[in-house]
Parts: sequence; structure tokens; C-alpha cells
Amino acid sequence: MTTATVRAVSVEVCTDEHAFAELAGEWERLRRACGAATPFQSHAWLNSWWRSYGTPGGLRLVLVRGDGELLAAAPLMRVRRPFPALVPIGGAITDFCDVLLDETAAAQGAPALAEALADLARTALIDFREVRPGGVVERIYDCWPGPRHLVPDSLCLELPAVPMDQLIGRLPSTRARRIRNKISKLGRLGVEWRVVGHDETEGALRRLLLLHRLQWQGRKVAPEHLRPRFLEHLVRSVPAMVRSGDAVVREFVLDGAVVAVALTVLSRRWEGLYLYGVDPQLLERKADVSTMLLRALTEDPVAGGERQVLSLLRGDEPYKHRWHPETVVNQRLLLARRRTAPLLAAAVGEAAARARAKKILRRNATTGSPKSG
Repeated sequence: MTTATVRAVSVEVCTDEHAFAELAGEWERLRRACGAATPFQSHAWLNSWWRSYGTPGGLRLVLVRGDGELLAAAPLMRVRRPFPALVPIGGAITDFCDVLLDETAAAQGAPALAEALADLARTALIDFREVRPGGVVERIYDCWPGPRHLVPDSLCLELPAVPMDQLIGRLPSTRARRIRNKISKLGRLGVEWRVVGHDETEGALRRLLLLHRLQWQGRKVAPEHLRPRFLEHLVRSVPAMVRSGDAVVREFVLDGAVVAVALTVLSRRWEGLYLYGVDPQLLERKADVSTMLLRALTEDPVAGGERQVLSLLRGDEPYKHRWHPETVVNQRLLLARRRTAPLLAAAVGEAAARARAKKILRRNATTGSPKSG
């Protein structure tokens, strides 16, 4: 029979960004003790995001300690629009949000974190977006004492982390034959790739965003990817993530020139393709980019180990579907107290309105809007 160690538990709400920066060592120890954690919960990613995107006075880090050791943490920030709420640090550029919990001390850490969040919910709605199924914050949701609601959030697409031949083998024969032809063409072109060392990461990231800008020139692109603060965030966070094994940067070379750069992030169970940039000249030579990227990810030894999933992360782009991915839906967890229940109702209503609008847009894109007459 095993007995849990009873620790003296304390809770702190940290609002000092300098104190946040100094938490790196114990924050990473906690993250490594949390099986569901993703690279987007790393201190390098979150602290860098705050430095680029945080608003003065808005930081709310809920820290649970047992005998002085960090047992749980919720990286939150206070926002006032469209209603007072506490939302995860990371914003729209972060694919998965969550809290952290040391699994060896979950019996103490989870209730203490839930109680601290319930106290904060007296004045603001807790609005946890982009929670990957199985996220730690689901435990808080399950034991929440007040009003709560769960709604679907972004759609993610995933493939099994298997060799390229097995990925192709999952496809219909005609499509599989086309993919093999595309791989042969990449070979004839002479496209090669390499994993970039952490000391070269900054230069590779700058090339990635330059190529990304060229790739999407004249077309609709996420505007944040073109802003200086996004580059600053990546240059500040990703080299540390590469050193710790939470990210990989790959360069693709043709005729001695870098024609593509891809950034992937890694957890224990999956590797996710976060962002890439491609030289338009490579596209003009009819190279299939998704095949090139997936081939590198599936054949590269850094994607091995326990990883079972190759995630295409958020987004429902048509090119992803030709690989027959599995659909996984992130969740939005809304937590309130009686006093803040009207805020929850407003958020649920807003989410429902957005879902209806997206459905109408998809239907119109498929069938075309009816002509007026």
C-alpha cells in the first residue's frame, strides 16, 4: 500500500512579470511532472508571449506550493472586453492552453488550485479556451462548485506518427500513387533537409518568416505572422525550446539555397507542425509542400520515441484532409460563480452566435450565396 505525502499547501496569485521571469527553473520542473503538458505551457513560450503581448497590470499566475515546492500553476491574465474575464496566457498564437499539475501531488494540488480559481471567479469569468482533450483543467471543470459550461473550440487534425510508407498506405490507391509520384519528384529535384542546431535557430526563424511572407504574398494570411512582435516572440522563445527538446526547426535546401523552413513543437505523445515558410520558386517547380514536410517529420529520428501522433494543429485547411486525418476538437471551458453567472451566459451566447455565423459562411462557400433578384 502506498501513502501520499501530506504537505503544507499555500496559494499565491502572482501579478509581477519580473517574478514570472524568475520562475523558469521550478516552472519547468512542474511541467515535466505534468503528463498532459504541451510545449505551449513551457516557461520559455509563456513568459516570452507575456513580454510581447501582455498588458500592464493584467498578469494573474495562480501558484500552488507544497512545502515550498510548486505543485500546480494556472497561467492567466485579466481582460475586460467583451466582459471581465480571466483567460489563459498565450492568446490566438497558442494552439493548446492548460494548467499545470504535479501528478505525484494531484490529491493536494488540484483541490487547492480549484479553490483559488473559484475565489478569482467571484469578480470575473474564467474562460479557458483551446483545451486539448485530456487537459488538466478538465479536472478543475469536473469538480467546479458553481455554474459552468463547455463548448467546442478549434478543430485540430491528427495523423498517426508512423513512417511515410504507412501514412501513404492509409490512402486510397489512386491518391497513394500520386503521393509516391510527388516523393519521386522531390527526389529528382534534389530537395534535402536538416535539423537546425539551437545556436542557428534565430537565423532560421527569421528565414522562416521571410519565406512565409513571400509564400502568402497577395493572398489572405494571418496578419499576426507578419508583425514584428511575433518574430520577437519566436526568436526569444524557440531557441530555448529547441535546447530543451520542446521544438525542432528544419531547413529544406535545394541547389545550396534554403527554400523552406518549418517549426514543429514536441510533447511526450505528439509532434505538431506549428508554422512553415516556402520559397515561391519551389512552388513554381511543382514541388508538393505538404508531402515534403510530412516526409521530413516522419523520417526524422527526433520524431521517434513515445510519440504516437503527428498533429497538424489547429485549422481545417483542405490540403490537410487529403491525408485522411482524425478530427480532434479543442474545448472551451467556462467557469463562474453565482455572482458572475451572467457573464457565463453572455459568453455562451456569443459562442453560439459565432458558431452559427461560421456555419453560414461554410455553407455559402460550398453552395454560393443565393442571387438577389
